[in-house]
Amino acid sequence: MQVANISLGKTVKPHIVLTIGDPAGIGPELVLRMLSTPAIAARAQVTLIGNHPALLRAAAVTGLPPLVASDWLHIAQWDRMEQDFTPGVAAKENGNFILESLTLGTRLVTSGQADALCFAPLNKGAMRLGGMQEEDEMRWFANLLNYHGPCGELNILDNLWTARVTSHVALKNVSAMLTPEGVCEGIRTLTEAFRSAGKAHPRIGVCGFNPHNGDNGNYGTEEGDVIAPGMVLAAEQGYPSSGPFPADTIFLRARNGQLDGIVTMYHDQGQIATKLLGFDIGVTVEGGLPIPITTPAHGTAYDIVGQGLAKITAMENAFELACKMAQGRRQS
Repeated sequence: MQVANISLGKTVKPHIVLTIGDPAGIGPELVLRMLSTPAIAARAQVTLIGNHPALLRAAAVTGLPPLVASDWLHIAQWDRMEQDFTPGVAAKENGNFILESLTLGTRLVTSGQADALCFAPLNKGAMRLGGMQEEDEMRWFANLLNYHGPCGELNILDNLWTARVTSHVALKNVSAMLTPEGVCEGIRTLTEAFRSAGKAHPRIGVCGFNPHNGDNGNYGTEEGDVIAPGMVLAAEQGYPSSGPFPADTIFLRARNGQLDGIVTMYHDQGQIATKLLGFDIGVTVEGGLPIPITTPAHGTAYDIVGQGLAKITAMENAFELACKMAQGRRQS
């Protein structure tokens, strides 16, 4: 993979590497619309890892002019810049593009040429066709970075942040995978992410696992056997939390302003609530990794590619959070 050397120097503004994600999805449209807003130029230096044919299609759909390099926008020239892709199709070719663009973006951050990575939506099916062996991009990033410490996806919805102890696994396997150490890691990862974005003392709530929090052991004992000990372990390490609270009411506490973040036990326990509260605005953070990485929480939306219907709010939120985390990284 070849790319021109990029060196924009240190500036007051954060330097964000931005990729278009899946070139066959809505990512090119989102990125073009976002970069066409004046606020972005004032907010950050940007290195764009994109694809010429996909961005030209996005320009035709949105009615916006094609992107050109400027004093704040550098457009990376790399091997897949001119390759064409079939819109709305998950294929090996766009999977290769996704993985190689993320690899390039990660290297620009780890080498010190940029401060954070933000990417438009990906398609896991295409990524697996392109060679990804891991369960998701979170684990793929960890392997790429040779990072073996605790990490996990965080979902951000305005002022509500969520983490989960288990992620992309079968629901029947969740109970056996819950451990006090895993609960502790979820609390720690979420707290550290808050701190990296400038919130020193987040109020973290922890979700129970069973109906009605197990009803004193009548419906399960994970709350007392696993979750509570994990909370104690986290508190001993300097990461306090409250709970565990029943899964069907904990998000009401957050909505009422009592919590800043929630640690859930499995994927849909938090995803259903956050996507119901704000599907078009949510952000995913690859929490715990050595570098800041953010993306919209929604997918590639193959069914609306080329129709001009894609909303950019989540993309803008992901970019802004990347900027905040980049600034926190510089300060630390």
